[in-house]
Amino acid sequence: MTRPYRVVIAPDKFKGSLRAEEVAEAIAEVLARCPRVEVVKHPVADGGEGTVELALARGFEPVTVHVTGPLGRSVEATFAMRDHMAVIEMASAAGLALLPGAPDPGTAWSATTYGVGELILAAVHRGATNVVVGAGGSATTDGGAGAVEALGTDLVALHQQPRRTVAGRRGLDGRLAEVDIVVACDVDNPLLGPAGAAAVYAPQKGADPRCVAALESRLAEWADAVAAATGKDFREMPGAGAAGGLGFGLVAIAGARLVSGAELFLELTGFDEVAASADLVIVGEGALDGQSLRGKGPVGVARAASGRGATVVAVTGRNELAEFERQAAGLCAVYSLTDVESDPEVCMRDARRLLSAVARTIAEDWLPFGAHPPHLVSGLAPRSGPPQVPQKVR
Repeated sequence: MTRPYRVVIAPDKFKGSLRAEEVAEAIAEVLARCPRVEVVKHPVADGGEGTVELALARGFEPVTVHVTGPLGRSVEATFAMRDHMAVIEMASAAGLALLPGAPDPGTAWSATTYGVGELILAAVHRGATNVVVGAGGSATTDGGAGAVEALGTDLVALHQQPRRTVAGRRGLDGRLAEVDIVVACDVDNPLLGPAGAAAVYAPQKGADPRCVAALESRLAEWADAVAAATGKDFREMPGAGAAGGLGFGLVAIAGARLVSGAELFLELTGFDEVAASADLVIVGEGALDGQSLRGKGPVGVARAASGRGATVVAVTGRNELAEFERQAAGLCAVYSLTDVESDPEVCMRDARRLLSAVARTIAEDWLPFGAHPPHLVSGLAPRSGPPQVPQKVR
């Protein structure tokens, strides 16, 4: 008996609308009704929101603590632990969702990553020797200064304004010497310049042009101070601009490593094994645009899956990729909710219903017998030989 056609559904979240698990479920409900199709749900994350949830779903245990929020007030944050590994979302301590209202130039300037450093210390205090920091969804553009201050760095000694006044600073917490801190980035932007943290991402955090210029200047001063103190300059490092420069601060001061968030979490969740026998892989997130090409989850998943011979298509709320960008990302097709419903607000509100409609189109375009199979269905031959140029199956 021949094996069924294997579909792996591996979306990231649709931010502000559906969690990754909900996206996968909406698509799976449709495709699972097609004949001779095996559906595997494998939601993913790239270091942004949903990363801890993904870890918890893979057997990690939740730890909840109170830390400093982006504007200085205490917030409750949960991270995941298993054995001596902790997975942290910086957004749980310094994310846009924690702001009391809409972001504006004042919050863009003031928001701090201090609570992220407190989260790292909380994990280390509980025995973590490997701390993964998901760097995405931030409200901050402080270059990680707040985080490294919480870890013990004296910002005054670096001629910087401290985010909090703490007496007795004598350098990084000694426990960190035995800890491997890994910053999981969802982008590869440098710290400064037209592709840097302030220019590209600060407007999303409420910064107007004047504030963007001020943030850029502050980041440059911070980078100069760190380079003078350490003798090393990391401002051009890919990923240094992630999460408002958090990657820069943790690497330059705390000795962290930067890795692709998408690749790291694919490894942690065993995606290679899942994708190895997949015929079709469906990726997705709320928006596919130029930022997606800088390391976001769906593109990382697409490249990993297409490299193993699977056909890869994407589902998104809004698609802004040009044809050549789609092809370079390893995507055979992109299906957008806005192709079904032109009103973005309706797309956000009724994403699950629209995903079902898109899933039916994917079934018709790519599954051997489509969404409406013939009365008599013969067996499917398993994929064999080198991958061919994907063609829609009619």
